[in-house]
Amino acid sequence: METLKMYINGKWLESSNGESINVKNPSSGEIIASIPRGTTEDVDAAVQVAKTTFRSEAWRSVKPHERGEILFSIAEKLKADRDELARLETIDVGKPLSQGYADIDAAIRYFRFYGGAADKVMGDTIPIEDGLIDYVVREPVGVTAHIVPWNYPIQIISRSVAAAIATGNTVVVKSAEDTPMSAMRLTQFFDELDIPVGVFNHVTGYGYEVGAALSGHPSVNHVTFTGSVQTGIAVGQAATANVVPVTLELGGKSPNIVFADCDVDNTVDGVVNAIIQNAGQTCSAGSRLLVEESFKDEFLGKVVERFKGLTVGAGIQDKDVGPILNEKQFNRVMEFVELAKEEGKILAGGNQVTVEGFEGGFYLEPTIIDAVIPDSKLAQEEIFGPVLTVFTFKDTAESLELANSTDYGLVTGIWTSDISRAHYLASRIDSGQVFINNYGAGGGIQMPFGGYKKSGFGREKGWIALYNYTVVKNVAVRYN
Repeated sequence: METLKMYINGKWLESSNGESINVKNPSSGEIIASIPRGTTEDVDAAVQVAKTTFRSEAWRSVKPHERGEILFSIAEKLKADRDELARLETIDVGKPLSQGYADIDAAIRYFRFYGGAADKVMGDTIPIEDGLIDYVVREPVGVTAHIVPWNYPIQIISRSVAAAIATGNTVVVKSAEDTPMSAMRLTQFFDELDIPVGVFNHVTGYGYEVGAALSGHPSVNHVTFTGSVQTGIAVGQAATANVVPVTLELGGKSPNIVFADCDVDNTVDGVVNAIIQNAGQTCSAGSRLLVEESFKDEFLGKVVERFKGLTVGAGIQDKDVGPILNEKQFNRVMEFVELAKEEGKILAGGNQVTVEGFEGGFYLEPTIIDAVIPDSKLAQEEIFGPVLTVFTFKDTAESLELANSTDYGLVTGIWTSDISRAHYLASRIDSGQVFINNYGAGGGIQMPFGGYKKSGFGREKGWIALYNYTVVKNVAVRYN
């Protein structure tokens, strides 16, 4: 078991109260580390040093291309340690090892992408009148807070931190208490760099303590949060009290809309992979299957067959589906499964699985639930497990109505050979991302990601995310 520390002002520290939190391997229930249980005092120390560093000449004098070089250096460190990091992410989160590798590769790409963007965030000039030059610049916002969820720690910390540093901000990260390991390793990489102390800080602890203190701190200038709707509302309210902007990436109940004219094999692969990745513990999981009524029996039969052939096991075994994070999450998922026995029809899965040698983990067979009423809890609420709910539609209009029938709007998949119909639906679906005849597009590093409705607001990933961490200044100069 590792004893880990927070990183504030270039120093590795215990919490100010000396308390700690145990971290478990979801695959086995084994304690693998302990982290400091941070306090409001620890958060304040991290924010204050980030604020001081942001205003310092040492950080202001770092040129944009040099900030890019900092991010390139982190990418190289991630690449050099790729095997160990993938193993660490797998042990910490429980996801299959191949998915752990994919997450590390995505993190590398984030740091490279934003490293290349650091000296390319341009301003503009505005024609006013003769004798007046007006120009616009984008300046860094200041101290940025990054509250990271437990399901994709290395990816989500990388995508926001890299964009924030690229634009000249300083950073305070709050990692998830359940899965802090890769964030700790990334912190070590920043510690090894020759950069001003206080550019990168990492506090640990419970969300309701450290996360709340960070999102409501008066010296924080922007908050990025990924997590549940309920917590996102609390984060937004705390930041709003200080008139601080937030980027919220919250839940999803994302549909895959399948028409009879689709490429069947490709669509089956897409639908299955969209729900089993990370055991369905993904905000963008394709958790609803909307299938054309005339095509239902044929298509659903193939999906059920695939589900019954999926393997379940510990992350390090690299099976198709890993464990649910912990007992609390597992019990929540099982409540939905039990409800399905009353309100729907289970076509596959639905049972707890015991994995030999990893009996302390919480595993569930990938599950398909049919005959779900569109306004039921099963249809409307995020289950956050390897559970797929099935609905049918008669025509394009009904598919659109079903797709938009929840409070969420994060991702949608459309599967059809009729490209006109696909574009028609894409233009009318309330969803931040729409994928036609694919789902996920290789991780989407360059593509804006965020939601409609209760899936949040603001966008991460891609070029547009850089604007989260800048403020616009207009300068007008009169000359003779």
